[in-house]
Amino acid sequence: MVGKEVRIGACLLAGDMECMVRFYRDTLGFHTEWDGGDFAEFKTAGGELSLFMYSRKSFVQAIGESYVPPRGINQTFEIALWLPYFADVDAEYERLSKMDLRFPTGGPMTFSFGIRNFYVADPEGNLLEIGSTSET
Repeated sequence: MVGKEVRIGACLLAGDMECMVRFYRDTLGFHTEWDGGDFAEFKTAGGELSLFMYSRKSFVQAIGESYVPPRGINQTFEIALWLPYFADVDAEYERLSKMDLRFPTGGPMTFSFGIRNFYVADPEGNLLEIGSTSET
C-alpha cells in the first residue's frame, strides 16, 4: 500500500442513527441521501475523505462482539472540521452556541502554533474540532 494513493474514510459507529444523521445533516449541514437504514454517507468538499456512519448494533453483530453503548465524551478520537478563516470558526461557534449542544472547552481559542478552534460534542459524545489555520 502506498499511503498517498489511499482514500481515507472515517466511520462513526452510531447508537441512534436517526439522531446522529439529523445532527450531521441538519445541524452541521453535511449532505446525505440516507434512506433510514443502518448506513449513511456524507458528502465532503474535497472528496478525498468520506465521512460515514454505521449502526453500532449492526457493526458489533458483524464482528461477533457484544454491544456496549458509549457514555459521556468519547476520549479516543476526534474529527477535525477545517474552515477557511478564523472568522468562520467564530461565526460557526456563534451559530452552534444557540443550540443545546456541549462545548467541552468553551468558545474558540487561538493557539501560539497558529490554530483557532473549539470543540463540540455530537449527540453520542464524539468530539468535533472546528478550526482554521488562517487568520485572513
